[in-house]
Amino acid sequence: MPLTDRIAILAQGRAAGLGLALSVVWLVLVLLFWLLVPGADQGGSGIGRLLAFVGVVMPLVLIWLAVTLADAIAALRAEAEDLRLRLSQLRDGGPRTDNGRGAGPVMGGGIAPAPPTSSLPADPGRARQSAPPAARARPADSRQTSMALDDVQPVQVPVQMLVQALNFPDGPDDTETIVALRTALKDQDHSRVLRAAQDVITLLAGHDLYMDDLPPQPAPISLWHRFAEGARGQAIAGLGGIHDPTALEIAATLLREDEIFRDSAHHFLRNFDVMLTRNLPRLDDDQIRQLSDSRSARAFMLLGRAAGIFG
Repeated sequence: MPLTDRIAILAQGRAAGLGLALSVVWLVLVLLFWLLVPGADQGGSGIGRLLAFVGVVMPLVLIWLAVTLADAIAALRAEAEDLRLRLSQLRDGGPRTDNGRGAGPVMGGGIAPAPPTSSLPADPGRARQSAPPAARARPADSRQTSMALDDVQPVQVPVQMLVQALNFPDGPDDTETIVALRTALKDQDHSRVLRAAQDVITLLAGHDLYMDDLPPQPAPISLWHRFAEGARGQAIAGLGGIHDPTALEIAATLLREDEIFRDSAHHFLRNFDVMLTRNLPRLDDDQIRQLSDSRSARAFMLLGRAAGIFG
């Protein structure tokens, strides 16, 4: 059972038990008053009977209102603890769930000896049928390989490898993308973008937002070139190609209410913006289309639209 459920159930049981005990004590006191106080059982005026009824019922209402509030506070604390645990595991470079599967794409904390040895399970049933080969699986299903960021050295990364790396591998058999990701991680600037993309994709997946479920509306290639030339705001609004209202509402709520998510999202948006500006002139039209359909680009479109950077 997840940590959140265990804590919430335990707190709920204690609060409900205390509320029941207090309710029984109060009803016993009312009964004793009714039986032992002279004249307590005699009928009075209508207002008197109303006040007596309110006096009996109101404490019960207050008791169970307190129980409900205690349950809500316990659930919030459990969610906060679970989020802290997830983020701690991400920083350690190896988040694991109770069944041994990872919670999201992992690139730090160790080197996978070879792509076929990756522990990431393939799940073809959750892949998008109409997607290009480089974008078929959900990052939240742990189909990204484990990568190391130690000894990062400046290298010249081919643009096609960068485009593939921004989508992350589909699974342990996606050796071509794994090689591209390993190569891109050797460049400090690219590794910064990939780390930031990993963080936001994992956090979004924790709220059931998966990039493979959010196909973007394609934007004209000319609009991407305008972005590379420095256009921003309403002039490049068409680049925010994700319009799913539920996803946008969740993302906007997280940006507004979750400080950790907000910092991660703004860090990702800044780095992805710089990466696009620097690399778009090196891409041909097909590579731009492939990049715009990658998981990282979808996260950029979703968070950018939720944050209002597209006007």
